[in-house]
Amino acid sequence: MKFSPQRYKISDRSMVPFIDVDEIWDILQNTQSTPESVNHIIEKSLRKNRLSLEETAILISANDEESIRLIKEGASQLKQAIYGNRIVLFAPLYIGSLCKNNCLYCGFRASNKEAIRLTLSDKDIENEVKALEDTGQKRLILVYGEHPKYNAEYIAHTARLVYATKYKNGEIRRVNINAAPLDVLGFRTVKEAGIGTYQIFQETYHPETYKTYHPSERKADYAYRLTALDRAQEAGLDDVGIGALFGLYDWRFEVMGLVRHANHLEACYNVGPHTISFPRIQSFSEANISDKYKVSDEDFVKLIAILRLAVPYTGLILTAREPEAIRDEALKYGVSQIDGGTKLELGAYSETKNETQNLNREQFQINDNRSLGEIMDELIEKQYLPSFCTACYRKGRTGEHFMEFSTHGFIKKFCTPNAILTLAEYLEDYANEATAEKGWTLIMHEIEKIEDEKILLQTLEKIAQIKLGERDLQF
Repeated sequence: MKFSPQRYKISDRSMVPFIDVDEIWDILQNTQSTPESVNHIIEKSLRKNRLSLEETAILISANDEESIRLIKEGASQLKQAIYGNRIVLFAPLYIGSLCKNNCLYCGFRASNKEAIRLTLSDKDIENEVKALEDTGQKRLILVYGEHPKYNAEYIAHTARLVYATKYKNGEIRRVNINAAPLDVLGFRTVKEAGIGTYQIFQETYHPETYKTYHPSERKADYAYRLTALDRAQEAGLDDVGIGALFGLYDWRFEVMGLVRHANHLEACYNVGPHTISFPRIQSFSEANISDKYKVSDEDFVKLIAILRLAVPYTGLILTAREPEAIRDEALKYGVSQIDGGTKLELGAYSETKNETQNLNREQFQINDNRSLGEIMDELIEKQYLPSFCTACYRKGRTGEHFMEFSTHGFIKKFCTPNAILTLAEYLEDYANEATAEKGWTLIMHEIEKIEDEKILLQTLEKIAQIKLGERDLQF
């Protein structure tokens, strides 16, 4: 397809589609790996430098036991150096299942006549948000089918509604979006609503595979979707998330595509994606697609470690599509954000009886059904620091400004105290007695690690204020 600035409503040539299939496969097929070369690249990554496609390919091609051990250990060390032991928590909230697309792997596909099509009313949304707040959630990602009804104005309206809905001590402090690509004006509209990250998954970076799985006209335009986040950047929305659905094509190519996309955004806008997601197809029979490119557990953990090394400052999201055991392992090697207490049925959070999943109301099946409280308890038990922090986003530390701070150790220096404060809130307002006892022990242990005396004293003061009933204190 010939590039047309008029078609994309842009003028910046940096938005020309940037994935070169032959280049990526040439690199993959002509790259050899040794433990020595792997170790050299890991040393570069540990200096907190983003990796090139060629360097990423060396890690991908590593198959010997020693190299894979080095990759996992390097990823674990890098994650600790940048993020500490923080794990950010969020919940997805599905707003509507209307969809004009016919993605062959998706439960929302237009051809699925058994799907129950719903759009939450404003009152429904308020009820859902209150139910989520009543469990302790502070961060949501709103998910929409790709349908004309869910345009920029509607997305902005729902985001404002979520922010305005408060219950007891609960409030949602960050609203992220997973929705269809927009034009520049549309991205400006949603930015004005105060959203956090706008997340768009390319699904697969391989154009022919993309064409196979996306026959609908609305989503069939590979290039328009690929350059969507360039339009977001042009609109001033500098906090974006990318992702690929693993299982549609060769996982090695998809990792290279994600790294290429991240490097493209950084080269053009001086800031890479805030997050990368890598959901994996679990049930090929339900999706009615070939399992030719099914990703094994072993390769899945390996690719997560590779992504952590390739993009040191990018948040890695692993959702409840994955079972508990895989999520627990992935936390060691790079994952920094997970969802908790996830329900995918529209309206399910505010329903009192929702023990079983209704696949006619869901986009896909989840495999980790733990409540937020259970996940919080288990994270604390394993000495992770659960975080609901949203301080950077609300203080304008996003995009290029966020990179300026984070590359100088800002994340570990300030995000850890902020995580402590949000955990203190959770323990005071929502935790059961056993979790609270373990949580306060963890907080005191984390406080002892704070080296800056001024920040240490301020953290102790803010915790005292939280115990007296104040909320939303931050650095």
